[in-house]
Amino acid sequence: MKNKIFVTVAGALILSLASCKEDYLETTPTNQVDNASVFTTTTNANTALNGILRYMFERYDAQNQPGVGGIMLHMDFMGDDITQPGAAWYSNDSGSWVSHRNEISAFTSYCYRFFYRVIGNANYIIDNIDGATGTDSEKTRIKAEALTLRAYAHFFLVQLYGKRYDASAKPNTQLGVPLMISSTESNKPRATVEEVYAQIVKDLDDVIALNVSTRVNKSHINVNVAKGLRARVALTMQDYPNAIRFAKEVIDANLFPLMTSAVYQSGFNDATASSEWMWASMPSADQADTFGSFFSQIAFNANTTYMRGNPKSINSATYNRMSSTDVRRRMWEPVATATNFPLPAATFSRAPFMSRKFSVKVVGQPTLGDVPLLRSAELHLILAEAYARSTPAQTSLAQDALFVLTSRREASTVKSTNTGDALIEEILLNRRVELWGEGFRFLDLKRLNLPLDRSATAFPNFVSASFLNKISEPAGTNQWQFLIPRREMESNTGLVGQQNP
Repeated sequence: MKNKIFVTVAGALILSLASCKEDYLETTPTNQVDNASVFTTTTNANTALNGILRYMFERYDAQNQPGVGGIMLHMDFMGDDITQPGAAWYSNDSGSWVSHRNEISAFTSYCYRFFYRVIGNANYIIDNIDGATGTDSEKTRIKAEALTLRAYAHFFLVQLYGKRYDASAKPNTQLGVPLMISSTESNKPRATVEEVYAQIVKDLDDVIALNVSTRVNKSHINVNVAKGLRARVALTMQDYPNAIRFAKEVIDANLFPLMTSAVYQSGFNDATASSEWMWASMPSADQADTFGSFFSQIAFNANTTYMRGNPKSINSATYNRMSSTDVRRRMWEPVATATNFPLPAATFSRAPFMSRKFSVKVVGQPTLGDVPLLRSAELHLILAEAYARSTPAQTSLAQDALFVLTSRREASTVKSTNTGDALIEEILLNRRVELWGEGFRFLDLKRLNLPLDRSATAFPNFVSASFLNKISEPAGTNQWQFLIPRREMESNTGLVGQQNP
């Protein structure tokens, strides 16, 4: 199979995937440009890079597959902090914990194919950019972005399809995912979880060493984004010294100060106006997808059938643990009425504890908005958790790190005096509130080896019928691993006998 790079109006989209030789993971549109033509100049290579970044927010195969934003929503619907009134899309799909364990489901195929396409695309850039005509600085910038994207995609994949990383069981010899680090590779077996994480770390460390700080806007990646992702990976690996190091480097540089309360309440839709947003997908109006976008499926005022009938609500138990003066409480309405929660039309439904965190960006664009991929608020939480979990625990530093965030969200707050498990639980509560709807809850439960608990005590307002009555899942079962798509198992001879149990 000859791999190609495909040109669209928006730029070059590399739609071929290097994980197998078969046609399963390749789509061939009418416009084609051979690899050699794309990588003759850094201008063309940059167009290919822009194509990957656009691919990350475009609709995949179906309406509920809006690029990486859709996968983020699936991650939250698989958790215990979001619910909706009806059994539609996310709730009865990933939220029911059925489709990710079905090797022919659209969901598990979507996650697998999406991220391997990002990897395959990035590999073409990494393998060819040094030979392109252009300045060294442009080559370095493009390579750094491609390496970061490859690491980001491998990181998502190993968290979904492999068992959790366990720092107490090194090396983690459990099966991870095929590790693709060249555009010429195919038919590879699954690498171990340890090997995949080692490559992720290497890619990000290589990017950090390149030290590229310039970028066009926040849809692109620079050294600060790489450091932020490096801190995220380190926390998942229970590598607390490096989680502290990289989170602190970004925070201390003060390039992404935490948002004001006013900006925090402005709709979570504008990366440029939000000081703490470090990286985001930023579709323009002419790139908007009315029904197949992140905002069409999470914004309270998105004018889609799905959102009109299915407002998203937070776990009331999580909400009620917040301070009454915390600005984040204003992101949800316990008893939504026409007075306290006006909606665009009478056809929109209301529900208890419904969200107003995400709203559409532009009047006249019913579902447009920027998708948050990395915020400095997360790094404050990483720093606090890493300090608290260090051996020995650095309790006062953890309290200080948490206070920087909570004092910005609530002016009258006081520094926590909690220690030990109580302090860690307070930090995790702030993660649940702060990062709601941004794709972390399932991944946090898995990395911490915690059970899923949607019981009436833990999640009082959970609409179980909408999630096919999936209430609980013990920690560490096989159900926490996605099945690899059957067609990939059949196409990739390296995967024979390597399906998850």
